[in-house]
Amino acid sequence: MGKKIDTEIDETKIDKESEMTQKIELEKKRESQFDADELLRHAPTTPGIYMMKDIDGQIIYVGKAKNLKNRLSSYFKGKQHAPKTVALVANIASVEMTLTATERDALILEGNLIKAHRPRYNVRLIDDKSYPYIYLSDHPFPRFSFYRGTRKRRGRLFGPYPSSGAVKETLNLMKKVFRIRECEDSFFSHRTRPCLQYQIDRCSAPCVNKISREDYLEAVKEAVLFLSGESNQLVDLLIEKMQHYSGELQFEAAAKIRDQIQDIREIQGSNRMEESRDSLDIMVLYQKAEVANIEVMTIRDGRVLGTRAYFPQVPKDTRSEEIMSAFVGQYYGEHRLPPRNIILNLPLSAEEEEWLKLGLSEWIEYPILLQYPHNIRGRKRRWLEMAEQNARHSVEIKLASRTQIEDRLYALNQILLPALTGQKADAAMLEERMIQRIECFDISHSFGERTVASNVVYTPEGFTKKYYRRYNIEGVTAGDDYEAMRQALTRRFQSREKSGKGEGKLRDRPDLLLIDGGKGQLQVALEVLDALNITDQWVISISEGEGKVRGKDIIWLRDKSPLLIDPTTPAFHLLTQIRDEAHRFAIEGHRARRDKMRRRSILEDIPGIGESRRTALLTHFGGIESLKSAAVEDIAKVPGISDKLAEVVFQALRDPA
Repeated sequence: MGKKIDTEIDETKIDKESEMTQKIELEKKRESQFDADELLRHAPTTPGIYMMKDIDGQIIYVGKAKNLKNRLSSYFKGKQHAPKTVALVANIASVEMTLTATERDALILEGNLIKAHRPRYNVRLIDDKSYPYIYLSDHPFPRFSFYRGTRKRRGRLFGPYPSSGAVKETLNLMKKVFRIRECEDSFFSHRTRPCLQYQIDRCSAPCVNKISREDYLEAVKEAVLFLSGESNQLVDLLIEKMQHYSGELQFEAAAKIRDQIQDIREIQGSNRMEESRDSLDIMVLYQKAEVANIEVMTIRDGRVLGTRAYFPQVPKDTRSEEIMSAFVGQYYGEHRLPPRNIILNLPLSAEEEEWLKLGLSEWIEYPILLQYPHNIRGRKRRWLEMAEQNARHSVEIKLASRTQIEDRLYALNQILLPALTGQKADAAMLEERMIQRIECFDISHSFGERTVASNVVYTPEGFTKKYYRRYNIEGVTAGDDYEAMRQALTRRFQSREKSGKGEGKLRDRPDLLLIDGGKGQLQVALEVLDALNITDQWVISISEGEGKVRGKDIIWLRDKSPLLIDPTTPAFHLLTQIRDEAHRFAIEGHRARRDKMRRRSILEDIPGIGESRRTALLTHFGGIESLKSAAVEDIAKVPGISDKLAEVVFQALRDPA
């Protein structure tokens, strides 16, 4: 009887707690329902930006407006809205406004806030790093080199190019045709004999006076003409020089120029776009199966520099015109200036076009011409069609890759879920408990030196590198992989995301924790999770089998029993691929840390060599290896290094012990 009463009391208690929970949730909903009429009543009619927040205070959308009152009214009044807008409004708990002096100020502030907060209902350009350039240095013997960064640098920049590969290809052509140096200035200034580039006829060796400064600068001038799209003018100039040498009976020099002209003609012939002096960008939006791609074709001075596909994060049910407008606005900036002509495959509204031109004017002083398919023809039409073809191809590749990833994840879940849960992996389980985020840990060191732990992440998007982490391991016995793993896992599962106010909420946990190692490493992981009171984390480990033969790897479950998986299956391949990526990432981090420390310690241990002198030495010689081979007299030439100190450095580098 007593047990029955106790049960009834417990059930009553549960009912009361459930009722209280429901009341709290209702109260939260009431609090989240802000008064739209009150908001609009006080909204100004001036330019500015508005930030919409959810019940947790997270910014979910940032917008700009010429008239804040009118713009905000469009969300809560009038016609039926698109599904995306309906979803956005349903999640609004509050709206904050910031007034700006001008429409341009509103545009700039909007862009900065989107980059800072990455609201989930805004279209966001994920890859927003600047394009690479070819840089011509300001030097008596200038060099051409790869460059990415601010345009505020002495010298001259050519580009931008759509990819680093396009820059490297062009630089190889420059070396072949014009024999211009690409080496660092420190390397150049300390040569006593020609390097390999001279031997293979890819450099004229100005470092050892194999060419006069006048002739070298003439070659640089020719290269500049080529990069500027003046190929025909360059060929005319070279023909004139060839005829001159022939008239002077310098047939060997004339033959070299003849070969140079042939190389340039070959490049011209392989470049279909060498028809004009046009400089423009073509942007094509193509969507399929919720994948949006904007293909950018870059043409400068009549030369196509290449194409590149961008896959921005796009909220569901976003209008195509909104995607295009947002992308273009985020694409250009201080490090990527727009050309005078931009071709879009989607016409924008008059308002969106006005906002876009206003935003671009922040970075340039010349007017921008926006063109659409209905008002272009001829070669521009052909270029647009080529860009559209590339856009479709990029999406098909993306979808094929995604399908492969999804298939491999599905296959893995079919095998792992029964082993982890003890239940059959039917359709319901695969729907509810699908493993989607996998994190793998590995340890790397050299005889215990400079231990680094890696944390790589695999999601339905593939390897998601923005979530990768490395942990420099300190305070453990050299070579103790168990303690190194313990430290890394503890730091990972205690780590918090960065917020505007400092440390924010705990980082998202993985669906599956994969440990590179055997039973020992797995036991360490279980102890860490237990110490942190994490009881629902799925965890397995993977170790190399007998003889470290590929395909013989063993999967260990929580209870230390092996899980037999056919090594030919996609599931097995996926686990080993994730393990291998963690291994690669750990080794890469360890080597960088080890090498950095070794370079530092050699000089830091020398008495009298502080930071400024250390920097001066490395800058002068271009690195530690060149410094090691330098004579005492050469070391003494470095500013701040006396003859006596040069002798100390010389001896220390030869006997670092």
